[in-house]
Amino acid sequence: MRAIGVNTWVWTSPLTDESITQLAAKVAGWGFDVLELPVENLGDWSPAHAAKVLGEHGLGASVCLVMPPGRELVSADAATVASTQDYLRSVVDIAAEVGSPVIAGPAYTSVGRTWRLSPAERAIAYAELRDHLAPVVEHARSAAVRVAVEPLNRYETSLLNTVGQTLEALDGLPVDGCGVALDIYHQNIEEQDIAAAVRAARGRIAHVQVCANDRGAPGADHLDWPGFLAALAEADYSGPLCVESFTAENASIATAASIWRPLAASQDALAVDGLRFLREVVGKSA
Repeated sequence: MRAIGVNTWVWTSPLTDESITQLAAKVAGWGFDVLELPVENLGDWSPAHAAKVLGEHGLGASVCLVMPPGRELVSADAATVASTQDYLRSVVDIAAEVGSPVIAGPAYTSVGRTWRLSPAERAIAYAELRDHLAPVVEHARSAAVRVAVEPLNRYETSLLNTVGQTLEALDGLPVDGCGVALDIYHQNIEEQDIAAAVRAARGRIAHVQVCANDRGAPGADHLDWPGFLAALAEADYSGPLCVESFTAENASIATAASIWRPLAASQDALAVDGLRFLREVVGKSA
């Protein structure tokens, strides 16, 4: 049975040791397999503490990288690129300590940064991304971690919107060190055929995040879940499905993710209902 996870952003931001302790017990009791841990800023939480708590509750880990303004690998000065690489290498080290096989997120530019790109300019930007991501990928390989690069929708980036663009940008980087992170919320906006896009990434899918089309609980939506899961199987992805959503009660994260209203009866209900649906649809697909 495929593992199911949930991101702590469903409830809180930034993550702390106290919230890890509380949420690990809660989600393990509901039956989740994985707790997804964002690293908004280094030092927000202790990897040693997280590893201990997750182990006590029998939970696996996945780790999210976070790209606010000031973290850039493309079209930025050398000092900004270097500090971003340092941050990403540190997130790799955190992932290794907590037992996460990936660091997932838009490891290219800050979320919300957009600019026009001609085809020639785009090719140059992708080459620059490969050059600047390569040292991070090598560090990840040495730690047995993969950098899972996530395409975002057109309102959050202009660089990587589709799976095809992401595969193009990563072409030449080692598969065991980097891959694609799929987030069905973004694919629902950008892909003409979600299942076909998933199949096109066969062998390169490193992580998968799920939610409803409006960021609510998986299943409370119009998405073709059986088709999506069948495509993941055809693409040889065997990792977890991690529910990623956000709370409107946190001002900074609500603004960053454009969450202006409750997406479920409660944040707990979003997680529990999503888990119940995913267990059902994954079981049927199996």
